[in-house]
Amino acid sequence: MEEALELINESEAYWKKGDIEIALDILDQAYALVLTANGNADIARQKDDLRLLISRRILAMYSATKFSVTNGKASQIPLVLNEDIEKEIRSFQTGERNFFIQSYRRSAFYLPIILRELKRAGLPLELAWLPLVESGYKINALSHARALGLWQFIPSTGYKFGLNRNEWIDERLDLEKSTLAAIAYLSELHGMFGDWLTALAAYNCGEGRLLRVISAQRINYFDRFWDLYHQLPYETARYVPRFLATLHIVNDPKKYGFDFSNEEESEQKIRYTYDKVVVNKSMRLQDIAIYAESSEETLNILNAELRHKVTPNTPYELKIPKEALEKFLAIQESIPKWRINAKKVVRHRIKRGETIESIARMYNLSPRAIRENNRTSSKKPFVAGRLIRVPINEEDTFTLVSSSGEPLKTPEADSNRRKQPDDPQEIIKYKVKANDNLSALAKRFALSVDEIKNMNNLRTAVLKTGQVLVVSKGALKTNDIEAAKPSKKIASGKAAQAKAGASSGKEYIVKNGDNLSVIAKKFNTSVVSITQSNGLTEKDSIRAGQRLNIN
Repeated sequence: MEEALELINESEAYWKKGDIEIALDILDQAYALVLTANGNADIARQKDDLRLLISRRILAMYSATKFSVTNGKASQIPLVLNEDIEKEIRSFQTGERNFFIQSYRRSAFYLPIILRELKRAGLPLELAWLPLVESGYKINALSHARALGLWQFIPSTGYKFGLNRNEWIDERLDLEKSTLAAIAYLSELHGMFGDWLTALAAYNCGEGRLLRVISAQRINYFDRFWDLYHQLPYETARYVPRFLATLHIVNDPKKYGFDFSNEEESEQKIRYTYDKVVVNKSMRLQDIAIYAESSEETLNILNAELRHKVTPNTPYELKIPKEALEKFLAIQESIPKWRINAKKVVRHRIKRGETIESIARMYNLSPRAIRENNRTSSKKPFVAGRLIRVPINEEDTFTLVSSSGEPLKTPEADSNRRKQPDDPQEIIKYKVKANDNLSALAKRFALSVDEIKNMNNLRTAVLKTGQVLVVSKGALKTNDIEAAKPSKKIASGKAAQAKAGASSGKEYIVKNGDNLSVIAKKFNTSVVSITQSNGLTEKDSIRAGQRLNIN
């Protein structure tokens, strides 16, 4: 044991002189001596301590020589080529060819910034191609595991490396902030595992998962990626070969049947250059682009961390393309303020029989608006019992109604909506939502398309999201008001009650678990009779607390 300790000290002396190979050979001798030593329990503890010390020294030497860089230029990622990597290359050449080309094209916008930060940190420049595997260089890419952005951070790891989130921003979407976080994370993983391929595997599946795989091997000597390869999760086992396949292709595209010359020429027109301006009001990036005569796409990418593509209502450093700075400063005060904070959210628990479409009708929204607010795709159905978020805009001046025509009774809705005025001459304004069109609005507000166009001086039928339209009869001539038919969708509570009272019979208050069939059976009537008496269709849903007329 003492001789092994002397060898460890001798090895350190050679290391300091720069004789790394000799230092490593001496450590191997020390390790062999430790393995042959026998003794009591105290000796066994010393053996473990010395094994750990030798392993750490070996790791430190490898980290300081084979796996680190001094100026960020040298390649420190071993560019091997084996059957697994060749398989991923073939995938990029065939089924994923379009994905690879499109990702390469997008990379031109981001690579200069990523390369700059990698050089500053002294990390291998090849890591700049990691986002191609992670996100295809899509700045707003979202995975099924809730990983977001170019570098695919999950929320907890993002917080750990300084990426903040709030109502307005998500810094996982910011190119520079997320790149610095990725560099910090990769550096930490490299220090932990000692080589870049193992660090990349840990970046994909998490250091905890990888440490469990290493521990399960029951090997005292430090493990490399290809030693662990067959024990890793399938996705991680493919992740590193896909990255190495990417490096092979971008280093010699013609060899693998790619020609990126056109993509490089077209993307050179775009530059990630900007100036920062502190703004103090909420403005849509779309409006800023129009007023500053700049590219909306470029503004969206420069300020990708803005979750709603709207600046906060607090001081915020807005990134403006250099060529648009002077124009923006001149017209900044003219850009309209955006009242995104006027949008409220109510919580709705889905009841049996309700669908996304029926809930959307209940709140006078599009199904897409509800899905987006709950981050649910059109392929995934909503299930009964789930609590969802429903966006309600305070600027909407019509009364929210249920599918039966009754005003909503939820406390949240009562506090967040504005009632439709009783005076038919009062002017009502409506803010255009995504997927709105003149025909649908005309039907909703009991107007004709021509009437809406005349009231708003519209020359075409094209509407823009966020556009404010006058939609009240008060803006029409008197004879137009008399000719207009009342709208069922925005009927006031009194009108709905009057309609229900026209065929009055027994009144029934809907209870939890009720549906039209159960109620019809309870009162010995038909579903058709109930729907006709209450202005419903058989596809409409009912809710607890709703009052129904039973004939």
